[in-house]
Amino acid sequence: QVQLVESGGGLVQAGGTLRLSCAASRLTFSTYAMAWFRQAPGKEREFVAAINWSGRFTYYADSVKGRFTISRDNAKNTVYLQMNSLKPEDTAVYYCAADENSGVLVARTQDEYDYWGQGTQVTVSS
Repeated sequence: QVQLVESGGGLVQAGGTLRLSCAASRLTFSTYAMAWFRQAPGKEREFVAAINWSGRFTYYADSVKGRFTISRDNAKNTVYLQMNSLKPEDTAVYYCAADENSGVLVARTQDEYDYWGQGTQVTVSS
């Protein structure tokens, strides 16, 4: 059974940084596009960032562009989300997701994603 396990969440002050990791197992990682979504209390889950199978192409929500960076290490079956200049509105549970997709374009809609992690809490205090 495919597993995606997120880590690296926590409590940080506004302006701080966190690095999330998502370790994948039981899938051919290099054939999957990977993405991060987040869900704040009382809100719907939303797209944050995505990366294609090779790591060459990345996509971001406007709200995080310039502050967050998604990357991947196919040798380690891991995708990362470096979050800088964090704001209180970034507070949410962050989920990684995998979509079997060997193309250049990557989906931003959660329905396209086949597998999900359990989520990791990120809390940014003001």
